[in-house]
Amino acid sequence: MSDLVARKTAIRRMLALVVAVALVGCGAPPPVPALTVGTSADPETTLLAEIYAAGLRYYGTAVTVKTSEDPVAALDDASVSVVPGFTGRLLERFAPDSAARSAAQVYRTMAGALPEGVAAGDYAVAAEDKAALVVSAATATAWGSRDLTALVDRCSAVSIGAVVGTDRPSAVGGCTLSRPREFRDPSAMFDALRTGAITAAWAGTAATDVPDGVVVLVDRKPTLVPAQNVVALYRRNELNQMQLRAINEIAGVLDTAALVDMLRQVRAGADPRSVAESWLTANPLGH
Repeated sequence: MSDLVARKTAIRRMLALVVAVALVGCGAPPPVPALTVGTSADPETTLLAEIYAAGLRYYGTAVTVKTSEDPVAALDDASVSVVPGFTGRLLERFAPDSAARSAAQVYRTMAGALPEGVAAGDYAVAAEDKAALVVSAATATAWGSRDLTALVDRCSAVSIGAVVGTDRPSAVGGCTLSRPREFRDPSAMFDALRTGAITAAWAGTAATDVPDGVVVLVDRKPTLVPAQNVVALYRRNELNQMQLRAINEIAGVLDTAALVDMLRQVRAGADPRSVAESWLTANPLGH
């Protein structure tokens, strides 16, 4: 009798094993691996990290956002898998002598200069934070132009201001600019612009603190200042198809106006993750 019980137990175990193997072969797909998105402490980069994290969660990935001093370097040691940034700044890091200026040129050159094991998602054609020169309305009227070439034509006579610690080009087209006068904050810089203490001031196309009554000089084709489009870097062979889709769809949906609006909210004290997720709710992916 005990032999019969043992045989029945063995048969049941064998059947259970067969069923388990069948379920693995044709059942639900394995769980999506979690990802870590890297960011610096800068509010703009943090917001971008939360935007990409929201997109990844939208397609079912568990995501954490990790702050470090150099998130791009963290891609090398695999402590993060995705890092957002801007094409021109990344180009300056990996190919500092490049003469690329247009959005497509900067992206292609940057992508080709990335370290082995790191790739770039699509860049956001409509979302940028490019260096921009601002003048007073009176100066624009006197020049008879709101084009950046008007400044280039007056290269030697222009005095420029910049906030301490901000990135700005040393040249615009063929114009090598004089060393800018530095200010402690944007308010002090724009006050100097209003009073005529400086002719122009460096800002950005996604700046949230440019006051009314000033003119942002337009950089028309051919571009004079390197493009700075939103892009995400990621570790090769770590992201699945849906995760890559999320990254690339964010690039297709985000624009500068939305970026500026979200940055204003974050700088006013709003939580970056909540701001990013609210934006994604209003701009769902996959449409």
